[in-house]
Amino acid sequence: MSIVYTCFTTDVIHAGHLNIIHEAQKYGDVVVGVMTDKALVQFDRFPTISFYERKKMVQEITGVSEVIEQDSIMYDTVIRKIKPDYVIHGDNWCKGPMKAIRENAKKAVEAYGGKIIDIPYTYDPQIKELNRKMRARLAMPEYRRKRLKQLLGIRPIVKALEVHNGITGLIAEKTVVEHDGRLDQFDAMWISSLCDSTAKGKPDIELVDMTSRFRTIDDVTEVTTKPIIFDGDTGGLTEHFVYTVRSLEKMGVSAVIIEDKTGLKKNSLFGTDVAQTQDSIEHFSQKIRAGKNAQLTDDFMIIARIESLILERGMEDALKRATAFVKAGADGIMIHSRKKDPAEILEFCDKFRMVNTETPLVVVPSSFNTITEEELAVHGVNLVIYANQLTRSAFPAMQDTAREILKYHRAKEVDDRLLPIKDIITLIDTL
Repeated sequence: MSIVYTCFTTDVIHAGHLNIIHEAQKYGDVVVGVMTDKALVQFDRFPTISFYERKKMVQEITGVSEVIEQDSIMYDTVIRKIKPDYVIHGDNWCKGPMKAIRENAKKAVEAYGGKIIDIPYTYDPQIKELNRKMRARLAMPEYRRKRLKQLLGIRPIVKALEVHNGITGLIAEKTVVEHDGRLDQFDAMWISSLCDSTAKGKPDIELVDMTSRFRTIDDVTEVTTKPIIFDGDTGGLTEHFVYTVRSLEKMGVSAVIIEDKTGLKKNSLFGTDVAQTQDSIEHFSQKIRAGKNAQLTDDFMIIARIESLILERGMEDALKRATAFVKAGADGIMIHSRKKDPAEILEFCDKFRMVNTETPLVVVPSSFNTITEEELAVHGVNLVIYANQLTRSAFPAMQDTAREILKYHRAKEVDDRLLPIKDIITLIDTL
């Protein structure tokens, strides 16, 4: 009897899946792969139920002969293991980023004479509504808030992209690329005080109050599902910070990053060019402890950002602070540098990992932007934040467009650089 293989990436079985099983039965015994959590997060299908619940759900489908684990978004490993005569899938994987998955499977089966079967995708209003409800569930605070910790336990390195409104949130949410036979996307979103202030035309000196910044979070959470990391600047007064923690936690934010400085906030990339005062270890530790005591769930993370390298206080000071802040309850350490050479960042990471192998390490490679995520992961980095690139790329593009319209007294000359209206419409979901 021939073996037919398919793989499911869902928390809910619907008519489309049953149709795949029905068609597969015509060719032989049906083996269904259930993707692990590790594989699903690469597929933008963060699970709302456990792997074992998903596996049991598939085992109960009439017509399924066997259910196995698929631990990768690509099919080649499992295909080489079971050597199915046919691999069956909806034809939605014939185009777009998913085409890379089909090509991977096709190459694997052709190595021994197997075939790919493309089934017309089931476009059904009920299926669309089911998928919409599943994504809406992922956006709920109780699901979103815990997802960063889950990702840190699953992904070799977590990637966060700066967002400052709903549309940039959608870009972070929906951008998927295929490169060298791999699919990739961002795991989380970073709401930066610099970019939030810039979008409002205000200086980055903690002038934009928390009420306004919380509104940015609302705009982003309304249209996205990915976890949010919030730039809390210095955290303000300890007495105020505890309320910020409670508010962020309630909104479904996964983490806040606060830096060990005091007084009027100045952007770190100014370094010692402007007057900046580093907080004492004792006082900042007290702020961390107060924040941890204020939170109500185990999901929320407080990450301590160390400014010692920025302020040229030396490596030993940075490491001393990291140890103290972890002891005070920090869920992660962010180390920052304004040098183009990543050497001091890597030195810190290596030395920190010699004494602490568990606490997540966070870096923001704005200045030292030549280093890759894989290289950072080798040195123990868990989370990379691309902290301002969307804002910085948008500004010159908009400025050039404005200049061209003024120059030619019409908009024709800028047409080739504009996103078609239909692409904007398809980016934005409707209920």
